[in-house]
Amino acid sequence: MIRRALLGMMLAAALGACGLRPLYSGGSSGAVARSLSQVSVAPIPQRAGWLVRNALVDRLGGENPGATHRLEVELDDDISGFGIRGDRSVTRERRTLRARYRLVEIATGQVVLDATAGSDAGIDVVSSPYATVAAEQTALERLATVIADQMVARLALYASRSPRSP
Repeated sequence: MIRRALLGMMLAAALGACGLRPLYSGGSSGAVARSLSQVSVAPIPQRAGWLVRNALVDRLGGENPGATHRLEVELDDDISGFGIRGDRSVTRERRTLRARYRLVEIATGQVVLDATAGSDAGIDVVSSPYATVAAEQTALERLATVIADQMVARLALYASRSPRSP
């Protein structure tokens, strides 16, 4: 029992010395959260863009008319078929959603971060066209949240490391 307690204290001391620190320390009033709230999201065309933009706005803390930075996003949404049957019909599809995004300082127009995010999902093609379309839409909704999470994580990392963070 004493060995476990001693081992636990040693591990806790070692973790503190390794330089790891919480990204969102301070919660919603922390430096990273305040920085993220200073980012506005530019409109993104198409349904995929609407889904991604809404997910980003939710994760960044809502619309901010006094934002200091603007996030500009370009999406590439693609569905490709594979798993071909003997009658040349597709049995499986892959939906891929990729985003190139730039964080722009509004006052100067300078791009301070230029990065990409992306994910894909597999879709079974069934005999019902309605079910296949519904599966494609569900995959798009899921992919939009995944890449929004990737973008916000990268923005948070930028904000934690940069003295000029948003």
